[in-house]
Amino acid sequence: MAVGERTIAVLGGTGEQGYGLALRWALAGERVLIGSRALERAQEAAARVRQALNGRGAVEGRENPVAVAEADVVVVSVPFSAQATTLKTCRDVFREGQILCDLTVPLASSIGGPATRLIIPPQGSAAEQAAELVPRGVKVVSAFQNVSAEALADLSSPIECDVIVCGANEAKPVIRELIAHLPGARYLDGGPLFNSRIVEAITALLIGFNIRYKVPHSGIRITGIPFEAPGNSP
Repeated sequence: MAVGERTIAVLGGTGEQGYGLALRWALAGERVLIGSRALERAQEAAARVRQALNGRGAVEGRENPVAVAEADVVVVSVPFSAQATTLKTCRDVFREGQILCDLTVPLASSIGGPATRLIIPPQGSAAEQAAELVPRGVKVVSAFQNVSAEALADLSSPIECDVIVCGANEAKPVIRELIAHLPGARYLDGGPLFNSRIVEAITALLIGFNIRYKVPHSGIRITGIPFEAPGNSP
């Protein structure tokens, strides 16, 4: 689909990372729905995006199930403690062929521990847990776990981070197009969904770097692969 023809639902768009992605995609001309359990919170976040873009941007607020029902791409950007509940609430409105992009990282902070420590779900990763919670036929990928909320919200600066995408190959071209809306970011094919276990763990490592080096948003770059390599840009 061309820019503006598809609808992207960002569940958890009231949080910092979800808000940052919604902001970037609305700026690029995509139609964005910010999802939340509470309609009022979703509408407030959508208004905040429009205000940041000086009234531009096709972005609206919806309750989570309504956002999913309208969307072509569903992006899950919620704390690990809310992931299962969010997806179970929306399960009946997912449809075959939809893309689910999961950003969830199972940090110990979701159960009162440090954000620098990872919890290992029974499925192996939060992304694999997400795949079990949606109907068969939904194309599940994981991406954006290592992109900081601060970098996304700063429209004056490029995003110095590679975005590793794991999961359904049929969904990867669409996610690659969404990554192309993030100046400075690069798409990298991370292989099958179980490799999300590695990518999610990197987030905890980056949080530790931020703390120790007193920086707001460390990121990752994979060396040895040219930025213009085939498949790295739409």
